This record gives sequence, structure tokens and C-alpha cells, in this order.
Amino acid sequence: MTTTETSGSGDLARTLDLLWDTGHRPSRGPKPTLTLDRIVEAAVRVADAEGLAAVTMRRVATELGTGTMSLYRYLPGKAELLDLMLDRVQQPPEGEPPSEGWRATLREFAYESLEMYRRHPWLLQVNQTRPVLGPGALAGMEHLLTGIKPMGLADPEMISVLVMISGYVSGVARTQLSEQEAERTTGMTDAEFWEVQSPVLGKALSTGRYPIMASLSEAAFDPSFDHFDFGLQRILDGLEVFVAKLG
Repeated sequence: MTTTETSGSGDLARTLDLLWDTGHRPSRGPKPTLTLDRIVEAAVRVADAEGLAAVTMRRVATELGTGTMSLYRYLPGKAELLDLMLDRVQQPPEGEPPSEGWRATLREFAYESLEMYRRHPWLLQVNQTRPVLGPGALAGMEHLLTGIKPMGLADPEMISVLVMISGYVSGVARTQLSEQEAERTTGMTDAEFWEVQSPVLGKALSTGRYPIMASLSEAAFDPSFDHFDFGLQRILDGLEVFVAKLG
């Protein structure tokens, strides 16, 4: 999925005001029938169902059964709305971090993040290298840092751990969603795709030019193998070694 939007690209001061002033109401005009929460929720619904490109002020207004100009009484435009959407969908899980320790916290974070991308695939189209930190983002960070604080890492190292896990998850999510998109756009399942290639690949492997590839068993490409969990566990194993070195 290609990046099409960038967080923090609107009126940053206005966005922060909207994120943190939960009691915000239009300052003029008749008694409002909308709320900022309803607008954000409607925008997320549109993005989930139709993609990020479909989220326009006009489309969100239609979703809410109101006029487009009504939305501008609450926020300046789509750029600010996008940052509110990002903060809304990235809320942390309820409750305290897992009692099993930092490894369980990071595993929960990874699986929750992967599920978030599945629910909201449009997130992969947003450049979030400069996130606008609202209540949802800060609550999520607080939840995670509480869970991994016992690792005994320096502050920059704790942040680096979160960057590491986030990057791993987003990469896997992008691959999984790209596979689904390929099947949808071509009308060919993954099994059908490889079945077409099988005769040609069989002849190529029989030439002896690719001995390692030819020696692989069918299990090497078993679609039921959980590559996500395997990779995640190896990352956590490496962190465990690093933490042990710290004593």
C-alpha cells in the first residue's frame, strides 16, 4: 500500500486543541446537532469500508446525514480530521499490562497492532514519522512503558524497543494486506498463482543449478506456518539476551 497522507500536515496548533479539548463545541451558530466524536467515528467508518481516499469532508457529512459546511464548524479540514482518526484507532487495550512481564507486554502490543492494521488497513497509507500526540497516543505509550520498564533499559533504549516492534509489525501487516489486495485485483488465489508456476519451476530446479532450493521440502512453503509469531519470538529472544547482559 502506497503512502498517501502525512500526519501533522494540517494546522498543528488547531489539531492539538481538538485532540485535548474534549469539551470543544462550535463557538457560533445554532445549537449543534453533531459532536466532534461523531464526526471522527464517521470518518473512521468511511476509511474502513472504502479506503482513505474516500474520506472527504463531503463524504463524511453524507455519512452523518448533514451538510458539508456543518463539519467546518468543528474542524478546519481533512488534515486535522486525519490526526483525530489516528488517535482514535490507536487506543491502548483496557486494563493493566500483562502480569507475566515485559515479554508478554511486547507480545500483546505486537498482536494488538497487527489486528489494528487488519481492522483499519488505511493506517498503512499514512506517514506517521511525525505523529501528533493526543490522549490515545499518550495512553498507549504509558501502557507500554509501564509494562517494559522492568527491563531496566535506558530511556532511549526503551523507545527503540517500541520502534523495533512497531516496524516489524507494520512490515508484516503490509505484506499480508498486499497479498489480499493481489488476490482481489487479479481474481487468482495464492494457490492458483503458484500452481501456474509449478511446471516451470520444477524444470528449473531439476537442472542442478539451484541445489539448496531443490533440497527444500514442501513444508518449507507451508502456508499454515506462523511466520509472524516465529519472527516476533526471535526478536524477543534477542531482547532477553540483551536484558540478561545488563544483569
